[in-house]
Amino acid sequence: MIGDFAAGAVAGLAVAMPIGAVGTYLIGLAARERALTAAAAALGIASVDGTYAVVAALGGAGLQALLSEVTSWLVWIAAIALVVVAIRTLLTAIRSYRGHIGTLAEPSTLTPARAYFNLFALTAINPATVVTFAAVVVGRSASQGSSSWLAVALFALGAFLASALWQLLLAGGGSLLGRLIHRRRGQLGIAVSSAMIMLALAVAVLLS
Repeated sequence: MIGDFAAGAVAGLAVAMPIGAVGTYLIGLAARERALTAAAAALGIASVDGTYAVVAALGGAGLQALLSEVTSWLVWIAAIALVVVAIRTLLTAIRSYRGHIGTLAEPSTLTPARAYFNLFALTAINPATVVTFAAVVVGRSASQGSSSWLAVALFALGAFLASALWQLLLAGGGSLLGRLIHRRRGQLGIAVSSAMIMLALAVAVLLS
């Protein structure tokens, strides 16, 4: 049982630790939003990792083939989503800086629930997440015939907790960055940098 939990934790960290599009967006969001909103966004990411871990633990070689086919479609969906999020981040930052809706230091209308679901959706269509858990499916299928419900639950719990811990650390780092750069111009720079990185990652996703 401990082995299933540890395997899930390793899988969760394998997906969570590389700083890609989702991690970049989380750090930028945490630098601009309240700590509670950033934490909810971090848990949204971890929830997807936990859900995919359940799929990986229950799946087999046939599921891996299905994930491989879906990945090609997700590449385009993820790239479009990244562009949309980047443009919205950039426009909101510019409007805020110009004083149309107040300063960036003020709380925005983004609620914790909305942040959770936004990051859940963005992570769910992230090709890197799908590809990594597709590899997990192959590995578990090769080493195990079938898993008990307890083993599946422990594997998913390990993936969720490991991912949540890492994402909360990223959110904490983003919040600290936002406090250090609390002036309007600095906040604008964070938002613009985050948007530019997401646009670059969208191009990288399409070219990969």
